[in-house]
Amino acid sequence: MSSNELNTSTSPYLRQHADNPVAWKQWSEAAFAEARERDVPVFLSVGYSACHWCHVMAHESFEDEATAAYLNEHFVSIKVDREERPDVDAIYMEATVAMTGHGGWPMSVFMTPAGEPFFCGTYFPSEPRHGMASFRQVLESLADAWRTKREQIDGIGENVVQQLGARQQPAGGAIDAATLERAAELLKTDFDPVDAGFGPAPKFPPSMALDFLLRHHRRTGSVDALAMVEATCERMARGGMYDQLAGGFARYSVDKQWIVPHFEKMLYDNALLLDVYTHWWTVTGSPLAQRIAVETADFLLAELRTPEGGFASALDADTEGEEGRYYVWSPDELHEVLGDDADWVIELCDVTGTFEHGTSVLQLRRDPDDLERWQRVRTRLLEARARRTYPGRDDKVVAAWNGLAITALTRAGLALDKPEYVEAAVRAAELVRDVHVDASGRLHRTSRDGAVGSAHGVLEDYAGFAQACLTLLAATDDAGWLELAKGLLDRVLEQFVADGSFFDTAADAEALVWRPQDPTDNATPAGVSLAAEAFTTLASVTGEARYDEAAEQALAASATLAGRAPRFAGRALAVAETHVAGALEIAIVGETVASSQAGAADARANGGDAGELVRTALRHAPWGTAVVRGRPGSDVPLLAGRGLVDGRAAAYVCQKFTCKLPVVLPEDLRAELTARR
Repeated sequence: MSSNELNTSTSPYLRQHADNPVAWKQWSEAAFAEARERDVPVFLSVGYSACHWCHVMAHESFEDEATAAYLNEHFVSIKVDREERPDVDAIYMEATVAMTGHGGWPMSVFMTPAGEPFFCGTYFPSEPRHGMASFRQVLESLADAWRTKREQIDGIGENVVQQLGARQQPAGGAIDAATLERAAELLKTDFDPVDAGFGPAPKFPPSMALDFLLRHHRRTGSVDALAMVEATCERMARGGMYDQLAGGFARYSVDKQWIVPHFEKMLYDNALLLDVYTHWWTVTGSPLAQRIAVETADFLLAELRTPEGGFASALDADTEGEEGRYYVWSPDELHEVLGDDADWVIELCDVTGTFEHGTSVLQLRRDPDDLERWQRVRTRLLEARARRTYPGRDDKVVAAWNGLAITALTRAGLALDKPEYVEAAVRAAELVRDVHVDASGRLHRTSRDGAVGSAHGVLEDYAGFAQACLTLLAATDDAGWLELAKGLLDRVLEQFVADGSFFDTAADAEALVWRPQDPTDNATPAGVSLAAEAFTTLASVTGEARYDEAAEQALAASATLAGRAPRFAGRALAVAETHVAGALEIAIVGETVASSQAGAADARANGGDAGELVRTALRHAPWGTAVVRGRPGSDVPLLAGRGLVDGRAAAYVCQKFTCKLPVVLPEDLRAELTARR
């Protein structure tokens, strides 16, 4: 019997388990071959590095010698990082929900050597409690059933695969204006009028639904849509889910008032929320929106950027075995650090024992009356917090999530005039391009320390990174980003579409017990929603009808969900808003004038600065508009035949490649875009 094999993995989560006495295998044909040879079932454990209960189960059961010995004798144990293998996670989570009525992580699945699940669960305690069997009891019962009820177990596994594998997501038709109106009304009925957000506790940041509502407001003028966004964004930003000291959002709030977070910080949440707060600022000019956008972007650059220039996946919830220890404060700690300022902070930040053991998460329910004092206090608290044990960081680079971050940082950098954000976005895109994309054009999902992982990219990776490349066309005049995006999306059409449907895995990917296909916008946008967005943008930039048709086909996959459960179709609804309004294209021809150049101020004021026109476009065009900047003669189709005006940079506002007369002054571009609202 082989020993633990996780020490060679590029996944930090798997490496966390490399010293377990469990003889863990990585997901591979060899692991299933061993199960067939030994004629034992497979135990599949799926989790991720920032998962609190994954750590608990590992400590209670996987580090226990007796439990590990029993597992090793009676099972082949496979450990999977759900962030590295979302295809494996999706299939067996579907089985877990179907068999138990709920899901979550750690996910514990028992299956035949053919990969057919026959018993599923999530966390199992080391001792029986609250009506739950212990993990050892589950193992013993299943090992006995494998010996004595083998035919019944095989039948369960075969039936699960037949029932779930046969289901294919039906296309629901177009998401039209009536669907969008109905979705906004359904969100209104689900809106919490007291504490904002949607639904009961726990409350997750509804990033994609908020993006949809902002686009819906811009198209229709809906006061209710904007009010839901403003209330939710303000409550999230002022509550404990937001790190009031260093910026960045935790995964979710365990209560309905946004007070106590589940402390893990995920790249995808912060990328999506950065985009929402930037979008909110462009719509309203809210100072709070601007502050949170800047602080969230700064958090990404300061705490999640890797030495290679990408963005790490997550920060753990736990430090020294305790959830939230790095982030919470007691009154005594505040008095020790702040002295005479402590009582002011205790009142301002609601330090009233909102967490555990008399500690509190800092909130900022109102703006401080003395901003200079708050900044001094914040600096001292950050210095004190830096002496604590820093949370563990999952530093693998995920292509899809880096795509979300690149898109959000590019938009924020251009709109907020923060060139350092754009520079970070370009560097991250270069890393994904150079490390994750191989010579054949295949995209690999993860890398770590500059070395690519073994997992192939899924639909969300191809589409999310393609959209990021297309967004960079507003920030650079490098047409290579367009060629890369086209290559990725052409591969999507070749490998991820069959019989008119989008699938989450490629046709030439490893065959699993069934091919996953999920249109749900949940913690992250669905692959098919990201595909709809990327194909929409590519159609705008190239004018090729086949990409527009692909976008509509991708949106059709989400139409039924969008009309019935819009909270879980936010990205698809946002993209549909662009389609219903009529996608805009803005071609900006010319060069950006550096501030050090002679006459820079005159150029910005009197036309001649492409950078100022780009900023104006990002601030005033509807979100989802394709913005492209380049020099005359660029290879980008949207720029073809469009030149300078009297030697000055010019902006062309177009729809379906039919353009208005060019403008050179930022205020004229702003007037043109504002008139379209």
